[in-house]
Amino acid sequence: MENFLPIAYLQNQFLPFAEAKISIATHALHYGTGAFGGMRGIPDPQNPNQVLLFRLDRHCQRLSASAKLLMYDMPAAKIQATIIDFVQKNRPAKSFYIRPFVYNSGLGVSPRLHNIEKDLLIYGLEMADYLSPEGVTCRISSWYRQEDRSLPLRGKISAAYITSSLAKTEAIESGFDESILMNTQGKVSEASGMNVFIVRNNTLITPGFEQDILEGITRDSVVTIARDLGIPVVERPIDRSELLIADEVFLCGTAAKIAPVKRVESYTLPSDRPITTKLRETLTAITENRDPQYKDWVFPIAL
Repeated sequence: MENFLPIAYLQNQFLPFAEAKISIATHALHYGTGAFGGMRGIPDPQNPNQVLLFRLDRHCQRLSASAKLLMYDMPAAKIQATIIDFVQKNRPAKSFYIRPFVYNSGLGVSPRLHNIEKDLLIYGLEMADYLSPEGVTCRISSWYRQEDRSLPLRGKISAAYITSSLAKTEAIESGFDESILMNTQGKVSEASGMNVFIVRNNTLITPGFEQDILEGITRDSVVTIARDLGIPVVERPIDRSELLIADEVFLCGTAAKIAPVKRVESYTLPSDRPITTKLRETLTAITENRDPQYKDWVFPIAL
């Protein structure tokens, strides 16, 4: 059972989570006409009277851009102010995850984005690491990542995650922890809800945006950190076979952070992961506000 934070935000008001309800006729429930964000927060290890959110501004900007795809004008500044208020009202004492969601809140059975009410809701839950930091196993999914010509992949549109759900369940039910999806050209795209990186010959390699990947904020952070550490970074298409012979493979995302991969299909990967380990340690220090070089990535909220 999830430990949800006690206060939610719905229809421009804060209310107890148990009372935050929508109609069964809500448009987004039937047509996937919504977009969501997700961000991590932790109690400040140095100050018990505040919590730290990682790259709050970027998350709010991305959700605002996703809302625009739904023909919804939701400024990033409003999202950010509401999230700050949300955190202060909940006063979380453990690591937590925030889920803001913009959606067609009107009722009806006609698929559309015009002439229909829209809303922003926010809820949260306590969340520790949900993928093993020791390494996860991955299968190559039989499902393919969508193309931007069929779904607006520059946003986190909820309807697009049916493929992620199919791929994740396929992986779990066949004995793996996670699934890696190819795109329609047969190149590596992403995991069910995370970006993919490999290391070959001390170079960090990840698919570029032209491979129909999500514009991941943790991905952007990892690329920046790696370059600052002097690690060569290349954004290019990755072949399936490269996953099997890579020196290191890891997944990254807001919820998963950096999760090393120990096996892909039946191919066991090296247990020595110097670049993955260095990136994980650096990212952890940044999220805990222990690295002054990246202080502008960490947003403290007084409780």
